[in-house]
Amino acid sequence: ANDAVEDPSGEAFYIRDEETGRFWSPTPGPAPGGAPYVCRHGHGYSVFEHACEGLFSETTVYVAIGAPLKFTAITLHNRTDRPRRVSVAGYCEWVLGERREASAMHVVTRLDPQSGALFAQNAFSLDFPDRLAFFHCSGEDRTLTADRTEFIGRNGSLAAPAALRRERLSNRVGAGLDPCAALQARFEIPPGEQIQVVFCLGAAHTEDEARGWLRHQAGPSGARQALEEVWGFWRRQLGGIYVETPDASVNFLVNHWLLYQILSARFWGRTGFYQSGGAYGFRDQLQDSLAFLRECPWLTREHLLLSASRQFKDGDVQHWWHPPVGRGVRTHISDDLLWLPLVLCRYVAVTGDLGVLDESRPFLDARPPGDNEESVYDQPRVTAETATVYEHAARAIRRALRFGVHGLPLMGSGDWNDGMNRVGHEGRGESVWLGFFLHRVLREFAPLAARRGDADFAAACEREAQKLSTQLDAHAWDGKWYLRAFFDDGTPLGSAQNPECRIDSIPQSWAVLSGAGDPARARAAMQAVREHLVDPGLRLVRLFDPPFDAAPWDPGYIKGYVPGVRENGGQYTHAAVWVAMAFAALKQGDVAWDLFQYLNPIRHGDTPEHVETYKLEPYVLAADLYTAPGHEGAGGWSWYTGSASWLYRLLVEDLLGLRLETDVLTFAPLLPAGWTGFKLTYRYRNTFFHVQLQKVGPETGTVRRVVVDGAEQPDGKIHLVDDGRERNVVVELG
Repeated sequence: ANDAVEDPSGEAFYIRDEETGRFWSPTPGPAPGGAPYVCRHGHGYSVFEHACEGLFSETTVYVAIGAPLKFTAITLHNRTDRPRRVSVAGYCEWVLGERREASAMHVVTRLDPQSGALFAQNAFSLDFPDRLAFFHCSGEDRTLTADRTEFIGRNGSLAAPAALRRERLSNRVGAGLDPCAALQARFEIPPGEQIQVVFCLGAAHTEDEARGWLRHQAGPSGARQALEEVWGFWRRQLGGIYVETPDASVNFLVNHWLLYQILSARFWGRTGFYQSGGAYGFRDQLQDSLAFLRECPWLTREHLLLSASRQFKDGDVQHWWHPPVGRGVRTHISDDLLWLPLVLCRYVAVTGDLGVLDESRPFLDARPPGDNEESVYDQPRVTAETATVYEHAARAIRRALRFGVHGLPLMGSGDWNDGMNRVGHEGRGESVWLGFFLHRVLREFAPLAARRGDADFAAACEREAQKLSTQLDAHAWDGKWYLRAFFDDGTPLGSAQNPECRIDSIPQSWAVLSGAGDPARARAAMQAVREHLVDPGLRLVRLFDPPFDAAPWDPGYIKGYVPGVRENGGQYTHAAVWVAMAFAALKQGDVAWDLFQYLNPIRHGDTPEHVETYKLEPYVLAADLYTAPGHEGAGGWSWYTGSASWLYRLLVEDLLGLRLETDVLTFAPLLPAGWTGFKLTYRYRNTFFHVQLQKVGPETGTVRRVVVDGAEQPDGKIHLVDDGRERNVVVELG
């Protein structure tokens, strides 16, 4: 429903005692029972446990790995000494479109006599008129209805549906209803015994396909097999890097939950409670894919090819698009296109896969936004013109080489911070952060171009990078830190002279991460970040300070956020991770580790007081934390945030120090005070390398000796071989 206030559910389950008529939900909502619920979340599944009136229920929710099926398996155990007559009901609201209010009148339902499932279809759907949705219950003694009004009741609610005050459902289906799917099954459970009922929600191209899925997987045994496949899939998917450190929260995040969050919410689901989307963001999922380079690099490769195919002939790209039809927006946002060459460079460096450069993908064609338009929403045409992925990336760089009067990149209708969409909306505003970012892209792409034999473009990248470094040094320094941008009229943003947004963290971080900033200035800028933006009391890092509020300027829609919420002066976790990365790059490991603990979601949920403040799940990262009065330290939205990928990289690459280039593994860790070392297992394809890192001297980032299966390595490197034979490695640090 995408309603963050009421949080109405479009799906509900109920248990009813057929003798007393009392009913309750086996999950905490929408009709909670009197006793507490235990909620357990794992990789690919959630479990809800509840005991009420002598009946113990365990509800497991998961989605099949190889089929478009969602299972809700409810096990009911009779803990009394008498037989119990119960019914279990499952309910879901059909949308089959963008909004239920618009599509409900077109949804037609019917009972499939072969499978016993309720089928639903929207023949007026613009993109999926032939698709079929279905809802099934494994219980044999069941009744049903496709009439939402019948189930909920006039002016009723899912907390107390009218249908559960009656003995049976009407079996009504057809057109012209307020559509839903409700199935109710009856059971008798002997004393001490248990039953299981499985509800299956799915989608298919044809009726026969739907029946095939249901025939093989909709019963308790098929559902159990599907659950075991979920467990096995995630064991394999998350097994590439396994660490054992003195900090259990580091182990928890690296071994399990960060990569799970990236894959499930960001990369595949592309949705979350506060951000119900489903679209691919060009920059968003490219950044996410960098987390896969050591464990599942084929996902990075596939996404590079997909992203290249979303580029227009002029070199710009779709800011976001919805699969599978490809409708999306073309904008003046200035940084999107540059993530393609950056991720391509990182992918090739880590995997050694030069073949990806020669993969060919087409371009898109659509009307570009006019000078007075920020974006155009359209379904672009796929052109007959194709180019290699290398040329796609080079074309993006050429397109990005557009500069303003200070010699800095034009900001357009937003750089990384989309909320600053009016800083350069007239086409003259310049972005300091984008200058640092573009410098990093140019420096990384130049050797790739040279390696490919494109000497002219390699030289051009080096020249432009040098010019950018000079212009940044000449125009972006504000005395103690770097500016954020210049408005269209030349007014600086992110200056000590500004009443709002006097200092912004991201140009300071990227002055370090890009290598473009003068080293002394970059260090001074990061010290300013510590003084002005790092808040030890709230344990967070502000994006900038002070927030936008009353000053007579218009940076964009960011000013519409309450001061101290999201990008407007709160912690935007994405940027906060960059701050920690910058301190790690400066070899200030103690600061970087302290900031990691500020970012660590587990530390926001390790005491009742922290839970009361944070108010979010402590096992996944939140996109933002508030600094607004009365909400200090509260989390914004969780799950759907690109900061999870960056935090994973901070831990694995910058703090634990794992470096992979093709088939060579090296280490440059920054160990926190008190650590004497840690263990790491790395899976290289089908071969495991068990690494023990031991601190034997004061400099923890320096490798003194590397021993593989008792043989010292003269070059201090681990040369990876995939022969299936496990190896034991000792790395001495100091």
